[in-house]
Amino acid sequence: MNKSDKRIALLKQGDEAVIRDVYQEFRPGFLLFAKRYDLDGDTILDVYQDAIMALCENAKKGNLDSLSSSLKTYLFSIGKYMIYDRLRKEKKQVIFENIENFHFEWEEYSDESNNEEIKQLQASFSKMGSKCREILRLFYYEERTLDEITELMEYENKDVAKSQKSRCIKSLKELIKTGRNGQ
Repeated sequence: MNKSDKRIALLKQGDEAVIRDVYQEFRPGFLLFAKRYDLDGDTILDVYQDAIMALCENAKKGNLDSLSSSLKTYLFSIGKYMIYDRLRKEKKQVIFENIENFHFEWEEYSDESNNEEIKQLQASFSKMGSKCREILRLFYYEERTLDEITELMEYENKDVAKSQKSRCIKSLKELIKTGRNGQ
């Protein structure tokens, strides 16, 4: 059992010392990461505390038992979506990075072991058409609903957006598969 697995097991048990250690270890990096968003320091700290609580809850539910990313990446991902949700609720406009630049965030906060998979995903994603990149970016990165995507991309209806998203995912999977077989 590696260090991460032990931590997850202790988080699952609600071990206060491990929760405190995780909180202290990742706090500076998260606060630095979150500064790029239009939120004040107190709100960012609230989001971080909420993300820690969500991490602990997910551990207790067993959602981290087969975690494929690092604990830090998982925690930052929870926090990022909480930030997006807050900004959306406050009706603030969120400036999202181009998906081509998305790798900077992943490289900064990901495990070394995941870098090759991320590079493969980025390479495959960049080979896709602009419409597919946009719909996948809106759905997965910005967490837009299909109704919002239908309106933003001027699709005829929600079903068309849903079908297009499915085709794009299938295309991305094929590109990834082709890239792996071609290496």
